[in-house]
Amino acid sequence: MASLNIIILANVLLQLTFFIIVSSSNEYAQHLGGTSTFSGLVIGIPTVFSGLALIPLMRLDQGGYKRPLHFACASACVGNILYGLAYRANWLYLILLGRIVTGFAFTFWMYCKRYCSDPRIVGVRRRTTLAGWLVLGQGIGFSLGPFVGGLLYKVGFNNSVFNGYTSPAWIMAVIWAVFWVIAAALYEDVPRTPSTSQSIPLQRLPVQASGALASEDKADEDEPTRVITSEAPRVSSSPSPSPSPSSSSISPPPLHHMTRGQWGVAATMCWFAMTCFFILGAWEANIPVFTSSHIRENPFHFSPFAAGNLIALGGACTIPFLLVNLHVARRVQDRHTLATGVAVGFAGLVIALAILGEEQVNYGSLFICWFLVALGFNIASTVTLSLLSKQLPGEWNGRISLAIQYSNYSGRVTGAVWGGAGVKIGMLSYVGMQVAIVGIGSVMFMTLWKHLKAKTG
Repeated sequence: MASLNIIILANVLLQLTFFIIVSSSNEYAQHLGGTSTFSGLVIGIPTVFSGLALIPLMRLDQGGYKRPLHFACASACVGNILYGLAYRANWLYLILLGRIVTGFAFTFWMYCKRYCSDPRIVGVRRRTTLAGWLVLGQGIGFSLGPFVGGLLYKVGFNNSVFNGYTSPAWIMAVIWAVFWVIAAALYEDVPRTPSTSQSIPLQRLPVQASGALASEDKADEDEPTRVITSEAPRVSSSPSPSPSPSSSSISPPPLHHMTRGQWGVAATMCWFAMTCFFILGAWEANIPVFTSSHIRENPFHFSPFAAGNLIALGGACTIPFLLVNLHVARRVQDRHTLATGVAVGFAGLVIALAILGEEQVNYGSLFICWFLVALGFNIASTVTLSLLSKQLPGEWNGRISLAIQYSNYSGRVTGAVWGGAGVKIGMLSYVGMQVAIVGIGSVMFMTLWKHLKAKTG
């Protein structure tokens, strides 16, 4: 239980680290000579380098989580320190370099997802629930992070090292250092899968007994997903002799061949994994830029503190619903959760198009749009990995975790840049692109509805 708590807490800290600079990054970049688009790049660039580091790190993790955890803690400490030093050095690209190093810490997002769907420690009926805990941490991160970042900006701390721009990074560096010590003391890695040479030879059951067990297993399964494997040899009706020691070794598992439906499900889950984080990242990066701009649609002219409060308020209001989702996820199919989340988020986008087109933007209408977007696409992101892991063999957990994480990364980085450039390209075009992306996913979703059926839990 302590190890699971460490994983969930690491996910929360990663989310805080990603979002705590959102409120002030635009002002920080402009102070050092950058632009709003550069600010969006600073927010999104960590995921690019996180994606580049993932595959080499997977070759060194030995199938466990301890090495990636230490790597994440070290990267987060160093990256935040570099980000904080950029003000003193008066060098714009040092904040970019600091975020790149911090991006190596974000490799652990994939390990958090993989841990919560690892068949060695997590059963099929717990995967969506644990994914819900990760999404709850995501909600805490993108609500608390911008609020704390905006508050620190407002306080200011008139100092060339610790001030409103740099204090979020310095505070996160200290928190990560403390967490690193706690994780090193408490975390216990998952047991490695024993090799076949150490396996205990099993005696073959009589045909009648094996048939009875098979019928019991079939009765116990509720609507299982079909998995196609290489054809197993038929059992002869005559009693078989006891196997010799040389033939009693366990053969490797049969190869799994994905059907067209499963390929479609995998593509759909990757698309929605990208979509959710593209839209969430775009709104989080755009709100400070839009509300501080001088375009006609903006009536606010917010400070970073006020923009951070708006982001935090919308995120905080989603948390009760995310807690309810933890309870409901055990009883509702993943495809229904996905459909509900996408519908709620899409409603927020449509309302945003309407108020921007009519130039009727006010605090209440913008808040409603952000709340619906944050709630809907956070709920939808709960099931992208869990649904896929229920349809494919446990041996594929590493592959599907990697595919979903790369989809998340692509959404985060492109969404952050798109959000930072939203004012320049036009707010209607900015929201319209998101509507189009959701529309493509909805077509895939409705086409493959029957194939998206999976066990609850």
